Amino acid sequence: MFATLSDRLSDTFKNLRGKGKLSEADIDATGRQIRLALLEADVALPVVKDFVAAVKERARGAEVSQALNPAQQVIKIVNEELVAILGGETRRLRFAKNPPTVIMLAGLQGAGKTTLAAKLALWLKDQGKSPMLVAADLQRPNAVKQLQVNGERAGVTVFAPEPGNGVGDPVSVARNGVEEAKRTLHDVVIVDTAGRLGIDQELMKEAADIRDAVTPDEVLFVVDAMIGQDAVNTAQAFLDGVGYDAVVLTKLDGDARGGAALSIAQMTGKPVMFASNGEKLTDFDLFHPDRMASRILDMGDLLTLIEQAEKTFDADSAAKAAAKLQGQGGEFTLDDFLEQMQQVRKMGSLTKMLGMLPGMGQFRDQLENFDEREIDRIQAIIQSMTPAERANPKMIDGSRRARIAKGSGRQVSDVNQLVDRFFEARKMMQQMARGGAPGLPGAPGMGLGKKAKGRQAAQPKRSKGKRVSGNPAKRAQQESGVPETPAAAAGSAFGLGQDAPTVPGDFDASRLPDLSKYLK
Repeated sequence: MFATLSDRLSDTFKNLRGKGKLSEADIDATGRQIRLALLEADVALPVVKDFVAAVKERARGAEVSQALNPAQQVIKIVNEELVAILGGETRRLRFAKNPPTVIMLAGLQGAGKTTLAAKLALWLKDQGKSPMLVAADLQRPNAVKQLQVNGERAGVTVFAPEPGNGVGDPVSVARNGVEEAKRTLHDVVIVDTAGRLGIDQELMKEAADIRDAVTPDEVLFVVDAMIGQDAVNTAQAFLDGVGYDAVVLTKLDGDARGGAALSIAQMTGKPVMFASNGEKLTDFDLFHPDRMASRILDMGDLLTLIEQAEKTFDADSAAKAAAKLQGQGGEFTLDDFLEQMQQVRKMGSLTKMLGMLPGMGQFRDQLENFDEREIDRIQAIIQSMTPAERANPKMIDGSRRARIAKGSGRQVSDVNQLVDRFFEARKMMQQMARGGAPGLPGAPGMGLGKKAKGRQAAQPKRSKGKRVSGNPAKRAQQESGVPETPAAAAGSAFGLGQDAPTVPGDFDASRLPDLSKYLK
């Protein structure tokens, strides 16, 4: 969503690099570029004016003039100001001292309230709560049915006494829903209310009546982040007509310019609490202003990536895989690789995860063109192998590769590439697990060119002893202690050299059978 803004800000900061000191002209030019970037992102004009003024004032101050790297200091200032206009600190739910905690959702039709209600219920369920959904949207066709389906997918209870589609009293449904939650010992109630295509008095009155009937602990305003400037106007109208405690942004995975996210908190004074960035019920989380600012400035969001990995990955299997890479507990096989890949798939879209890494903005085109189905193709190839082949890929010869390609619906070249890349990746991961970094001179575990000094220092010196032959038969003879004859040591006419079979000293040729008839 913030791709345009990120690109413009990155270009602005590039012009500052290499400058030992920022002049007044540099500060004015930077402020002008930031203003254009924010206006292009559809940020509200009052927010843009305040933001640029704050950045320019701080840029003229001592914190930049005394900095060793003014460009980095300006980036730091912009990051802090972005965090400020996004709300400053992470806003969390306030739970009632005496359950149930009542959460009311309000907003225009099409903002995604019904889907978000199920996402919030699933998120609360993962937090150890026992939520219940109340279907109080009785106006929109099939809104009640949609909430029931999503509630079933999330595994939570749905209170829906009325069929909806214009039938029933939403205020009575909301009030009875809270009473039902008390009776069935649910500690959170999420009330889904009706929306309209535009702001009208009927919508405001109905929402206000539901608020007065259930006295919610939290009123969340759900807004579509893709509607731009109009989101700020709608948020202000709901604040005046109904009132709410925090904002929930939906459809953050869209291609809009993101002005709503950067404007609502500053214009309304209400923080953004949650963000929905996908169609899956799990594409939902707390809104962290500092992390969002880091994404906008292409500094990544490693904390969110780590949190998703901790929720998804099995610690035991990860520990076993790490032990195998370190040479403990057997070889790292294609079965282990497949297991780790399946756990990565549980985290969600690879494009989104890679986008959370710092500096990935410059590879945005490649990420957008990345085919998520490529993982499915790799999985099909691996699952077309036998357990023995997955345990020892070296045994896969040409005929077996053709069979695997046919079984997975791929080409033989695809199988060859997978096997080759697996060996390369395993070697690299083993080097990293043992403390080495591939391609870094002097790091342990590289073996590129000359041996690294770190590796030589880490290995104990071997005492010089008798050289052992690489030939198995010769090595067995050396270990048995039988001396070799000078003739054998000197080699033979057949070019066998020192590895030729030796002749015992007590050999008696008369005991051989008569072979003269074969020589006639």
